[in-house]
Amino acid sequence: IRIMNKTELIEKIAAGAELDKAKAKKALEATLDAIKNALVDGDSVQLIGFGTFSVNERPAREGINLHTKEKITIAAKKVAKFKAGAALADALN
Repeated sequence: IRIMNKTELIEKIAAGAELDKAKAKKALEATLDAIKNALVDGDSVQLIGFGTFSVNERPAREGINLHTKEKITIAAKKVAKFKAGAALADALN
């Protein structure tokens, strides 16, 4: 499995949208900031055909410290979630 980094993604965006790399970088960063800010505000972002970004809340739970074998409480927290849309899921299979 190969992992595309941010620089490679910017190059793909620049080529696909016929933009220079600086404008593609600015567009990507604006997009990521908009998604992040929506999630921070508790909203979801749905991109039809691609997928939905949302926030899930994990409740506090009990765990075990692997070194001491003592029971510990793991604090509740919010986590980002992505659910692929039908078109993306179909493209992968």
